[in-house]
Amino acid sequence: MVESTLLVNVTRGNVIESIHKGNVAVVDAKGQLLYYAGNPKKIVFARSSMKPIQAIPVVETGAADHYDFSDADLSLCCASHNGEKMHTDRVLAILGKAGLGDTSLKCGTHPPRWPDTYKELILQGKEVTPLYNNCSGKHTGMLITAKQMNEPLENYYSFNHPVQQRILAAVSEMTEYPNDQIEIGIDGCGVPVHGVPLENLAHGYAKLARPDELPEKRRNAIRRITKAMVTAPEMVGGTDRFCTDFMKAGKGRFIGKAGAEGVYCIGDLEKGIGIAVKIEDGDGRAAYPAAVEVLKQLNLLSEQQIELLINHYRPKLHNCREEEIGELVADFKLQSATSLLS
Repeated sequence: MVESTLLVNVTRGNVIESIHKGNVAVVDAKGQLLYYAGNPKKIVFARSSMKPIQAIPVVETGAADHYDFSDADLSLCCASHNGEKMHTDRVLAILGKAGLGDTSLKCGTHPPRWPDTYKELILQGKEVTPLYNNCSGKHTGMLITAKQMNEPLENYYSFNHPVQQRILAAVSEMTEYPNDQIEIGIDGCGVPVHGVPLENLAHGYAKLARPDELPEKRRNAIRRITKAMVTAPEMVGGTDRFCTDFMKAGKGRFIGKAGAEGVYCIGDLEKGIGIAVKIEDGDGRAAYPAAVEVLKQLNLLSEQQIELLINHYRPKLHNCREEEIGELVADFKLQSATSLLS
């Protein structure tokens, strides 16, 4: 099996100044590898790309029904959001339904991703709290699940807590990778993060896209989650975010979720396939051009849709005077998986 391969060039003028290598896997709902680039068997931490799977217990435990979740509420549980008002207000509203507040969130703090939110906090002399963490929606889903199941709230983020064990089981079942072989690390927000082969991660997204063969309870939960994401894509990311723009351009056909360190995953609800991309050096700037290029090579996007995503597909580089000085350009060819058998 070859190692990672060139996926994206970074140009400055007429020179390729830098390159981003990586790996791609395209898998159907039965787990068959269809296409690849680089090494589809490489173990990767899915990071935030695992959030739609991590949200499954929110539905299966009955928490989403008990707390009357809307599509936007459930979509927010899958989010790496900007920290815009529409995100933070909804986090507070969901927690309020369960009699909780943002002080219950254990995701830690970082500046809001949306600059206007951060500026407003500074000007008003307000503290940056876990509410503005991009993972506060995911943590809210975990908290209300623990509340629903009458489990301790203080350590819901710990690996041995029932919340995390349910998630581990869901990850194992969806990726069809033994849970005792899943690599466990700690994510930036403090919860366990799961490492599986890239092709298994893509398989998980294929099953999100086409859960027909799964048990009814799981099938219904997945369909509810994917519907939520495509109905309220602004909750998954926010303004000027690829996840949101991509799902809007897809008009209900695709779910997409970014993960830190250059991960991007896609589920095609029409074809029932999953796509997983991992940029080797962890630079997320290359993940979006690579992901769109995969869809383009598979003829899954129209020219009009590609044009809607052009700022993500061919992002321009600018200097401090905002002059265009280069761009990122995908540069790889998917290989048919049949070549692995020859």
